[in-house]
Amino acid sequence: MLDKRYNFKESEAHWQSFWKEHGIYRFDENHPGEIYSIDTPPPTVSGSLHIGHIFSYTQAEMIARFQRMQGKNVFYPFGFDDNGLPSERLVERDAGVSAHSMKRSAFISLCMDTTRKYEEAFKALWQSLGFSVDWSLQYETISPLSQRISQKSFLDLARKGKAYQKETPVLWCTQCRTSIAQAELDAREGESTFNTLPFEVDGGELLIATTRPELLYGVVAIFVHPEDSRFQAYIGKKARVPLYGHEVPILADAHVSMEKGTGAVMCATFGDSTDLDWYHKHSLPYRRVLEDDGILCASIPHVGGLPVKAARERILMVLKEQGLLRHQETILHTVSVHERCGHEIEILPSRQWFIDILSEKDRFLKAADEINWYPAHMKQRYLVWVENLKWDWCISRQRYFGVPFPVWYCKACGTVHLASDEELPVNPLETMPKTACGCGCQEFIPESAVLDTWATSSVTPLINAHWGEPDQKHILPMSMRTQAHEIIRTWAFYTIVKSLYHTGQIPWKDIMVCGFVMAKKGEKISKSKGNASLSPEALIETYSADALRYWAANSRLGTDTLFSEDELKISGRFLTKLWNASRFCLMHLEDFDGHKPEKLLPIDQWIMERSRETVSKAAAALSDYEVGSARQDIDSFFWNDFCDHYLEIVKDRLYKPEIHGTEERRSAQFALYQTLLTLLKLYAPFVPHITEAIYQAYFRAFEGTVSLHLTQWEEAPKYAHTLINFGDRIMSIMSEVRRYKSERSLSLKTELPELLIQAEDWCLSLLRKTQKDIKAATGALTLTLKPGAFSVHIPE
Repeated sequence: MLDKRYNFKESEAHWQSFWKEHGIYRFDENHPGEIYSIDTPPPTVSGSLHIGHIFSYTQAEMIARFQRMQGKNVFYPFGFDDNGLPSERLVERDAGVSAHSMKRSAFISLCMDTTRKYEEAFKALWQSLGFSVDWSLQYETISPLSQRISQKSFLDLARKGKAYQKETPVLWCTQCRTSIAQAELDAREGESTFNTLPFEVDGGELLIATTRPELLYGVVAIFVHPEDSRFQAYIGKKARVPLYGHEVPILADAHVSMEKGTGAVMCATFGDSTDLDWYHKHSLPYRRVLEDDGILCASIPHVGGLPVKAARERILMVLKEQGLLRHQETILHTVSVHERCGHEIEILPSRQWFIDILSEKDRFLKAADEINWYPAHMKQRYLVWVENLKWDWCISRQRYFGVPFPVWYCKACGTVHLASDEELPVNPLETMPKTACGCGCQEFIPESAVLDTWATSSVTPLINAHWGEPDQKHILPMSMRTQAHEIIRTWAFYTIVKSLYHTGQIPWKDIMVCGFVMAKKGEKISKSKGNASLSPEALIETYSADALRYWAANSRLGTDTLFSEDELKISGRFLTKLWNASRFCLMHLEDFDGHKPEKLLPIDQWIMERSRETVSKAAAALSDYEVGSARQDIDSFFWNDFCDHYLEIVKDRLYKPEIHGTEERRSAQFALYQTLLTLLKLYAPFVPHITEAIYQAYFRAFEGTVSLHLTQWEEAPKYAHTLINFGDRIMSIMSEVRRYKSERSLSLKTELPELLIQAEDWCLSLLRKTQKDIKAATGALTLTLKPGAFSVHIPE
């Protein structure tokens, strides 16, 4: 039987080893059940995991356990996103090095060693939480398999004309020295200065306010609104740029804000995306100002060779000295920054690889209707993102630790040479094409850029399915994707794009979108902010894995939650209650033979009906991925119906068969067995260790199944509402008696001379069969039952 106290430190490690030894969570392709496949987000190897990861990953793991206990054949892999800029920045930070100052091969080797160390720690954490993952399905996005599938994806898109190369202005991070995609932008508001400068027009001045005076050398046009009466006479004329003296046209465009600044705007190449739009729309020339490292071109007078902010300060000083700074005003200004490093983004011309997404926006919008979104409102975030796309997806990165492009360029004619599928995975820096170019040249220049990390993580369904491999698995579309809401614009969108282009179908049927854990209101816990007070490992060591898991199921799907260690104390009280209630039940089941008695008392029928009702409610909630709602329903049943009422009602019958009768005790034993087993199954997805310990201590001998987690929930039939209503009446009786005694400062064990209950005929017949239990539970010496509208009266 169960020890007096539950030792989670011994128990959790023991059952984790037990599950591994018996292959409890291994995916079996020959299993007769319907496959339920999960596209788990491979955590980015960019730092240590924190409580926010526990929150979202554990919620999804609970769904895996629930589906397994519905008889599904669960395909539950786990991966690690261990390539790309986030991992590079981790390595640079940990090792105190700069990728740009090292040999490429040495830096990549360092990245491999560092990410491997973090992955081992990640895996140990997930295992310590009891994750029901089939670890034989583990993948890494930098592994040969993932590289081959990612490169195969690129080649397939290139052959279909969906991947293309182009010399064009792109979003550029001068800190990371790479191109980036629109989805990698964040907006940041901060103080800036509007600097009003005079542009000479026909001997007069046209005043223009700008936040970026360091780009004056790159000004190629002035724009005004076509309906702004202040500037009608200027349209079509030329303006001379202050300091630099070159003339630029004054043009009209409806996108100019007449209220902002002076109403006239300078267009430089490039200050922001509006400049870029005008550059394309009006076929403007390009004047290079900035190098890819964020330094202004050395040849530019006054500011050449300076970084942006220093150049801004320098040119303002020169303008002021020459009397060209008419006015300055502090404003709040929103700028685009790189989400990875927080550095302000520039727009620079560069030759890059892109995936065409703008021409297929309608297709991507329609795909949203084919996917079930949980919660449903998250679909709108996806739609808004797709509707507002302005750029094709730039997938090339001028970095080092990533999946190489399987591409070379002919040294003579520049023709793009793509690798064959048979050559994959291939590193063009180490391997040359085996055939000559069509022009006859046999010398090639390898592509040195690597694929955007999202270009690899967007094919996780294909990696899980071993797409195009000899052992390809038939799991597409997958059953469910789980992820955070902040990456709908990246991981969700890019995966939908890739799946539609490669397979013609959606990547998964359902998408489960989780919320964040907040350190304080408005600030999510994150690796970059370093605002997680205790590590998950320390919390598990102190409170137990089951305590963290129980806490993780505390909110509605998609909503953010605050974390406090006090919440884990609540978890601890629950685990103690479950253990103690189980000890009480098993103590009274020591002589139970497992057989159902011929007759069950109404109160015993009621608790089993309530358990069926709870199974039905919890299953409905978990089918909608609402782990919080499911736990709330189960908690209510466990604490209120089972512990506070049922156990108190039947306790005397269990202890005193000589008064209540042997068969009556057997009725209670059967109800205890069935209800506690149901409770263990209900709680199994949430707290798998303690429930397994209780199951193995008693129920396995009767049930025969090697693990609780391979048992199945009972299919919830239509439950008997009459019995449910009867149970509600019993709880009302108990509550009224407790209230009566509490108000009079009486002990709950105080006897009552009489208890008068009035009830309808259907209820009276059930109450009569429950009289002994009611008298024992309330301490009533006399119980009077009368027909009429339901009421409880205790004569003074």
